[in-house]
Amino acid sequence: MANYEQLHRQCRTLESLFDSKLTSYSQLVSALSRPNEDVEANGSSERWKDLELEVDDLLEKLEETNEKLGALANEPDTVSQSMLRAIQRHRELYQDNVREVKRTKASVKQAMEQANLLSGVRNDIDAYKSSAADSLLAERGRIDGSHRMTDDMIEQAYETRSEFARQRSSLAGINTRMINVINTMPGISNVVSMIKSRRRRDSIILGVVIGICIILILSYLW
Repeated sequence: MANYEQLHRQCRTLESLFDSKLTSYSQLVSALSRPNEDVEANGSSERWKDLELEVDDLLEKLEETNEKLGALANEPDTVSQSMLRAIQRHRELYQDNVREVKRTKASVKQAMEQANLLSGVRNDIDAYKSSAADSLLAERGRIDGSHRMTDDMIEQAYETRSEFARQRSSLAGINTRMINVINTMPGISNVVSMIKSRRRRDSIILGVVIGICIILILSYLW
């Protein structure tokens, strides 16, 4: 009788602890099933392993206790009908717990696989974004290089235009001076013509005077 009471209390204590751990284990399954849950970042993977070990350990102790109670049930002279019903109830709870643990483990496994799959997809997306960002940066670098080249060409074009403007100004000055020289040349020609005319006239006058003198001398001699 005393042995039964001790095993009965021990079984109830283990069942209570088991229910608490199994509830935490089930809540972890719910957390792992969330789409945005990062298993590695929040430590869910480690908690899952620890809880699973604790649940398995409690289930194993429950099995041992139920086996001891079952051994007592094989001795009808030492247990009453109420004890047999209690032992049977503990056995049924143990079997329900075994099924619940199997179902929860399957859910955890599925949730972990899904979380790993989502993590892989996120990693692929991040890798694609990183690659796209690198491509955009490279393209931007090429565009900036083209802009710099264009700016250099425009600057050279401005310098060339300025040089042409300076040359055009110089040519215009030379052209003006040439026109001024050409405009002054007719005056010089007029002066030269006047000088030539005056020399011709002086020559004629001198020739007439000399001729008159010769005539007078010859007339005097004759």
